[in-house]
Amino acid sequence: QVQLVESGGGLVQAGGSLRPSCAASGRTFSYAMGWFRQAPGKEREFVAAISRSSGSTYQADSVKGRFTISRDNAKNTVYLQMNSLKPEDTAVYYCVAARQGYGSSWQYESPVWYDYWGQGTQVTVSS
Repeated sequence: QVQLVESGGGLVQAGGSLRPSCAASGRTFSYAMGWFRQAPGKEREFVAAISRSSGSTYQADSVKGRFTISRDNAKNTVYLQMNSLKPEDTAVYYCVAARQGYGSSWQYESPVWYDYWGQGTQVTVSS
């Protein structure tokens, strides 16, 4: 069983940066990992994903050029570097893991493709 624990969210002004992290229990080096987010009153939205060997990453258009996903398999940890934050980035950010190590773009974007979810960390961007 894999457990995912997010940390590193918080309150930041527009234009600022945050780097949430996700610590996984169990050996997740063979899993694809990713992040989703959900703002109040909105549906859960794909943010970014990374393949098991970090060979490929994929981001939503809304964050491309601002957010970067990375992983450290030795530490079983995934990071989401968020720069140039905007108020519309305000949401609860969820870490996800999929037993399949690689996926297509539509798989990465699909919540049901992932096998494990964390509890989420709040990110609030003030204007």
